Amino acid sequence: MGSWPVVGDEEARAYLQARLVVISKLMFVSFVGLLVYMVVVYSIFHNAPILNNYIYALSGGGVLLLVLIWRGLLLRRQLTLPQLKFVDVFYQVGTGSIFGASGALAYDLRASAYICLIYACLLVVLRATIIPSTGRRTVMIGALTVLPMIVATVVNVYLEDQEIPGPMYVSGGVLICTMSIALAAICSNILYGLRKQVSEAMQLGQYTLDGKIGEGGNGAVYRARHALLRRPTALKMVLPDRLDGDTLDRFEREVQHMSQLTHANTVAVYDYGRSSDGVFYYVMEYLDGIDLENLVARFGAQPADRVVPILLQVCGALAEAHRRGIVHRDIKPANIILSERGDVPDVAKVVDFGLVKELASTDGQSTRGIMGTPSYISPESVTDPDRVGPASDLYALGAVGYYLVTGKRVFEGKNSVDVCVQHVTATPVPPSQLANVHIPGALEEILLRCLAKKPEARPASASELAKQLRAVPLGADWTEERAVEWWAEFQKLPAVRTVSHDSETRSVTIDIGIRTPVLGRT
Repeated sequence: MGSWPVVGDEEARAYLQARLVVISKLMFVSFVGLLVYMVVVYSIFHNAPILNNYIYALSGGGVLLLVLIWRGLLLRRQLTLPQLKFVDVFYQVGTGSIFGASGALAYDLRASAYICLIYACLLVVLRATIIPSTGRRTVMIGALTVLPMIVATVVNVYLEDQEIPGPMYVSGGVLICTMSIALAAICSNILYGLRKQVSEAMQLGQYTLDGKIGEGGNGAVYRARHALLRRPTALKMVLPDRLDGDTLDRFEREVQHMSQLTHANTVAVYDYGRSSDGVFYYVMEYLDGIDLENLVARFGAQPADRVVPILLQVCGALAEAHRRGIVHRDIKPANIILSERGDVPDVAKVVDFGLVKELASTDGQSTRGIMGTPSYISPESVTDPDRVGPASDLYALGAVGYYLVTGKRVFEGKNSVDVCVQHVTATPVPPSQLANVHIPGALEEILLRCLAKKPEARPASASELAKQLRAVPLGADWTEERAVEWWAEFQKLPAVRTVSHDSETRSVTIDIGIRTPVLGRT
């Protein structure tokens, strides 16, 4: 990483590019302001240097080049770290050279070299406060920046008599440059050290956090890497204030159970632990793809020929979990990640198996507390949480399929409680009446069967549901060739960062009699 703190390569690259965008803006404003000032002053006092037109041409060309790099590269392309480091050096040395040349060209205006020198020194200090750098690198780049200015003072002494002796004129410039570089180096060391401390603080066990890739009610998900293995992983951390003692114990047991799941469509869990300050985390395989929530939000309803294979893969993951006595409890589009694995497109991975999605009821009371995502929660989760089981996951999967083919949720309401009540009482609109894509009648029948109010009216198991899905006749709306092309185009798009959705997991307390909601995020 050279002179940057040891953080993830991508995070360091993205941070440096963002900082260069900031300094580009500041340089542009300051340089344009200086040019405007020169035009106004020279027009009022008529004291422009003899070669002022050359100075304008040189300065204008520099500003134009700055805009081309800023607007044409930094804001439009993802540059590599070496390329960004080159831009950093080029900005400083190029600007120092322009100021030095301008100071030399304005030799007949005696103070011009010092004005340019001061501006160049301000640029050295500005870089130290914006760009992450060690003090040593700042000294090296600062020296290259002010060197043309020192040369300009020597030229001015040679071409024009100065009001002070030549040695004083030159040594004074050297002193100002030296103090500016020293100040910039101190700033760089302080800011570099602080950033390094932050980087070191983003360490959990043997894992270094590279950057946040998602956030939800339970905590945040980071891209991370193991200190020795170096492979990319996804690390989910849950802060202490999100968990009580009982839930934390259950959280650990669930992670242990998840680590035993081996189905290809279940996200692999590698490790888990708890930091000294009480942050609980678990580590899973990193999926470079898109969750189904974002898929529909960005690309609209999906062809049935694509949806059926996705649902089949999720059925496989659920079938293994259910055989092991694990119920997901929060199947929803945001918890199903679509990615490419080994050049195979549209590989679905189910994440967050039953993690801190505790469903509880108060015996003998009319008030029941439930947890889940209202848009995908099963009727029994609302009316009788003790009955939540594999059939509840199938209900949620039916709601996911409904969302994929229609682009709309099964039920919409004014609030979470309204949606939950509709899951208990309302009849879903057949997806074929809402969809803009062709939905085979067999698929619609399966989805509505999954959305049956009574668990026993749904498919008997995930394996049975998979069997029914395999019998759905598929057309040619989504072929393997089209899938490969889609992923090739998708990889060119800006990275998707999964954030908290409006379908996030919630705890909902419902008074069955008066239906009074008390909402909170889990």
